[in-house]
Amino acid sequence: MHLSDLDRSFLAGEAGPAARFAMELLVRFAAAVGAPALLDITRAHVDGCLHHGAVSLDFVEHLVAGRGRVRVPTTLNVGSMDLIHPELVRMEEPARSAGRRLMEAHLALGCEPSFTCAPYQTRFRPRFGEQIAWGESNAIVFANAVIGARTNRYGDFIDLCCALTGRAPAFGLHLDANRRGEVLFRLEGFPASLAATDSLFVAVGHIVGTRAGGRVPVIEGLPPPHGEDQLKALGAVAASVGAVALFHAVGITPEAPTLADALGHRRPAATIAIGPAELRQALAALSTVPAGTPITAVSLGTPHFSLAEFHRLIPLLAGFRPAPGVELYVSTGRETLVALAAAGLDRALERAGVTLVADTCTYVTAVLRRLDGVVMTNSGKWAHYAPGNLGLAGVAFGELEDCIASAAAGRVVRSSPW
Repeated sequence: MHLSDLDRSFLAGEAGPAARFAMELLVRFAAAVGAPALLDITRAHVDGCLHHGAVSLDFVEHLVAGRGRVRVPTTLNVGSMDLIHPELVRMEEPARSAGRRLMEAHLALGCEPSFTCAPYQTRFRPRFGEQIAWGESNAIVFANAVIGARTNRYGDFIDLCCALTGRAPAFGLHLDANRRGEVLFRLEGFPASLAATDSLFVAVGHIVGTRAGGRVPVIEGLPPPHGEDQLKALGAVAASVGAVALFHAVGITPEAPTLADALGHRRPAATIAIGPAELRQALAALSTVPAGTPITAVSLGTPHFSLAEFHRLIPLLAGFRPAPGVELYVSTGRETLVALAAAGLDRALERAGVTLVADTCTYVTAVLRRLDGVVMTNSGKWAHYAPGNLGLAGVAFGELEDCIASAAAGRVVRSSPW
């Protein structure tokens, strides 16, 4: 492996013991994945703030003790605590203090207190072509696909090593040759007026994630999305049910102006048709209960709710009252909370009885007051993970409008044709 003078200086301990430790791990990781060298990154997003046991704290506090400091702007993923609304978290000691301690240890390394799974919604959003090192599966696929920045799927600890050195292995999706589409998903059997609904994008993401394997998927035939939140939803579920880190949507995402461009002017290794039946099957996989089933809660914001999504939600809350025993949660990032307050939109949410959650997400932290009922969500990612994480009695997926209608009715309401 070729090492630069900077890399060697880290290994020699010239930047301190933490940087040396991080570079030693990074070099071993690079060798394991066959990277011939390291490259400079402009920013990082660290996924290790969620407390999973003693190893989480041991690793980060070892770096703090070694005088570690991040060398590029580094955002933080969700943690185990909502530090803004700690009363919402239904955890006992010592789990509460351990979760807080891990989040604070990352701040001691110079990371930004973003605590969001959607760093692309912050002022630290990368630009097209930037080399970055991001953890968190939905953030990775959004950066690669929707923005056109470049990162691999970096897991806990390696992402932090990249942040402390400003370097990442030169392999995988950092390189032009590995970003070409390999398998084609083609929408067929739909009318020319196919509506760009949230359910469509989530269903397509579920199919792509399930069937792409480790290949880069290309999607042909999607209608133009109403905004990037629909692409966010597609990528999030694709990365949750599968290993997708990059997708190309022909005529929509920046590296796919044409099908030929998306495929790198090569033939796809396989072509998979997506029709109405496949959409229905994918959406059915995200629900464990039928329409009409009573619910106890609605959870929105996985990935974190954007400001645009709040602007879409608030008109739906005009005259809204939740049914008895039903609670409405929205998980979002700190910057979005500030923007809501600045625009006075938080008052409309408060009047409607919405519980805002920050710094964490309801499918990874004990926030929901009741786990013995059915929860409805507009997130394919939440629907996929929450039953196993929380032990819910059931989960139901639906459009945002259906979620609000369901909260008011106290039962699952669906309007999607799929």
